[in-house]
Amino acid sequence: MPLSDDTADIAHGVLRWEAIFAQFRSAQEILARSGARRVLTAGGDCAVDVAVIDYLSGLHPGLQVIWIDAHLDANTPETSPSGNFHGMPVSAILGRAPEPMRPFLGAPIDPARFRYFGIRVGDDGDWALQRELGLKRLDPQESIRGPVHIHFDLDVLDPREFPYLAYTDGGLGVEDAIALVGRIAREADVVGLTVTEFAPSDEEAAAAGSEVIARLYEAATRA
Repeated sequence: MPLSDDTADIAHGVLRWEAIFAQFRSAQEILARSGARRVLTAGGDCAVDVAVIDYLSGLHPGLQVIWIDAHLDANTPETSPSGNFHGMPVSAILGRAPEPMRPFLGAPIDPARFRYFGIRVGDDGDWALQRELGLKRLDPQESIRGPVHIHFDLDVLDPREFPYLAYTDGGLGVEDAIALVGRIAREADVVGLTVTEFAPSDEEAAAAGSEVIARLYEAATRA
């Protein structure tokens, strides 16, 4: 995606930096006031998870992150071709956040406690960070234990089954996705679930897509 013509709105390598940083700090304040030990986040793009994962990591030592997404989201401000922060959250939680954001974040997630699932699409910078940090894909049979946060970008789903998307790069079947989330919940302690990138075109699409989102939530919590 090309860089915006509005280059005046770019700072620290991030498009619309002031708004992004303000939203990040606001989310941190809301989470801190809540005192919650488990967090459900619904809506927004993938960048909403930076504050959530940082918060949960501070509460749950050894937190594991399962990033279910068609995209790697691992660009840095230096490598992103667009400057869009929604393409940088993985690098941010792994210690490569924009410089002014770093003092407000706790210890980075250990790459050994991070797993991708469903990834298909990335820029050169995404793949470079994956190789540098040795970021692995989740083996469908891999056993998962301890506290886990599940990041679920709906664009990982096959658009023929779930067309309510802005990006249609995924190929994961809905039933397979629900089964995966359910398995993680049965084996591990799911302390966070974030569902992002819902883009229905009308009320009918919103209702149909919401049924799938509800099933993902049920799979994550009924264990």
